[in-house]
Amino acid sequence: MAYLTLFFTAFVSATLLPSSSEVVLTAMVTKGEYLLWLLWLTATVGNVLGSCVNYWLGTQVIRFKDRNWFPVSQANIDKAQQRFEKYGVYSLFLAWVPIIGDPLTVVGGIFKVHWWTFLWIVTLGKGARYLVVLAFALGLEQLI
Repeated sequence: MAYLTLFFTAFVSATLLPSSSEVVLTAMVTKGEYLLWLLWLTATVGNVLGSCVNYWLGTQVIRFKDRNWFPVSQANIDKAQQRFEKYGVYSLFLAWVPIIGDPLTVVGGIFKVHWWTFLWIVTLGKGARYLVVLAFALGLEQLI
């Protein structure tokens, strides 16, 4: 049940909804009752799947851009596209960064980044982030 909680928290953390999988992961590590590799895998997979939802939403939302109620103007879409083209698809390595990372995965969908490229880059970035969280949590555990 604990792994499922971590998975769900990591999944929600990757969407545009607020959540904090790092806190849950750290608590589980410091408890010392769980397999570290499985904690890392669970958090990474959950978070990447949440980003995949964002990507899909991005592919769908752009079809409504000409509607009056659409919250983003064409000028803002063009500006986002220029920035995305300037920094390239590799800006998705920053998908793990709080605040900017989740919208980046939506933008990846809007501008139709190749699916496997998106998945590869986002997985590497998020997997690396959870390795850092694990390392920090293990250091914390040794201090206690």
